[in-house]
Amino acid sequence: MSHLLASAIFGPSFNAAEVAAELCDEAYFRSLLEVEAALARVQARLGLIPRVAGAAIERAAASLELNCDELSRGVLRDGVPTLALVKALRAGAGEAGAFVHLGATSQDIMDSATVLCVRRALVHMERRLCDVVGCAAELAERHRGTLMVARTHGQQALPTTFGLKVAGWAMPLARHLRRLRELGPRLFVLQLGGAAGTLAAFGPQAREVVRGVASELGLGEAALPWHVQRDAIAELGAWLSLLSSSLAKLATDVIWMCQSEVAEVSEAEPGERGGSSSMPQKNNPIRSEQIVAAARAVAADLSALHAAAIQEHERGTHGWQLEWLSLSSMLMLAAGALRNADELMAGLVVHPERMHANLMDGGGLVLAEALVGALSEHMTRPAAQKLVQDCARQALAGGRSLIELVREHATSAPPGKQTQWAEQLDWSALARPENYLGMAPVLVDGALIELRAALGR
Repeated sequence: MSHLLASAIFGPSFNAAEVAAELCDEAYFRSLLEVEAALARVQARLGLIPRVAGAAIERAAASLELNCDELSRGVLRDGVPTLALVKALRAGAGEAGAFVHLGATSQDIMDSATVLCVRRALVHMERRLCDVVGCAAELAERHRGTLMVARTHGQQALPTTFGLKVAGWAMPLARHLRRLRELGPRLFVLQLGGAAGTLAAFGPQAREVVRGVASELGLGEAALPWHVQRDAIAELGAWLSLLSSSLAKLATDVIWMCQSEVAEVSEAEPGERGGSSSMPQKNNPIRSEQIVAAARAVAADLSALHAAAIQEHERGTHGWQLEWLSLSSMLMLAAGALRNADELMAGLVVHPERMHANLMDGGGLVLAEALVGALSEHMTRPAAQKLVQDCARQALAGGRSLIELVREHATSAPPGKQTQWAEQLDWSALARPENYLGMAPVLVDGALIELRAALGR
């Protein structure tokens, strides 16, 4: 999966350039150096290392160039890039090199650098998520009363509005915005515990070191080092999977609504995208397909990320590495799904006339529940249900209107039966689907309040 995301051919379809830039080798390398420089700066300020050494280490960190070959050899040899990085940093710092990385362990530097990269990536993702929610809110408001058929178990059910469907897409996304903001204080936390999480190498000023480095990096201060406490990372993974699955629900609906025989929406105008090498009429819902594929891949990676949280004693063996294999691809796939969803919602072509035609296709069978309710005021509900069910079968078999068949049966009762009520029913009102929308438009209005609140509008 990571190979595909790095591919110059396939990567752009499943990635978001701004997030990929925050997770690339160069960005991670700079984050590692940022942590090392912050540690030296704080230790110099506290008098744990000479001030000139702290300044020299900062200068070396600022000027050190990424050497992927050197770091790669370091990982092959040591399992982590930190030893090779520290060696290069020490060489660059000259006599001050002896004070580089003092008291820290590789996982301290790498976890903290990962948190910095993730924080920067999530800034972009939050902005993009706000765009998707905002676009959905505008679409829901615009189509608050646009009639269409609601479908259950893949079959036509009742009249609804496209605005309500879109609001249903957007509400989980608004909740994901809130979840992301709640996650920040648990996730954006410094890792600094030393070799076994006791801070022993920092001496009596250990707490001041932790507090100072956290402040320098704009991170929270953990009550304990979290070397083997991976719940915040696992929570991030769960959030990425939730976000991706909600985007995929939206995309799945679009795929089915794009079917030729349904044709209620299109991802783009004909010929703009989604073409076929052999069928010139095709306008395939490619963005939606990519969103669903990404969501399934993120869900698969989530199980690995949760498995990675099972670690041993004070420092784990293999769980940390499993986390490396899962987290970056989850972030990039979810970011790519967000980008595709943003572009999808911004360019979605809606066909209200087709929605109305599909709603009334089949002789108005979607009005069956409304007819049962109206007839139940004049007969028992089981009797009304049976009458409408019998007429529905006839409508399906003979291609006639359900409302006409029910009216005929209701007004042609056997002698002695009272049918005046049937003559007095407003059958034309019952035949209009807009009269059986329930609370749909009002529900859209309520959802819009929630969506705008999540966006701070």
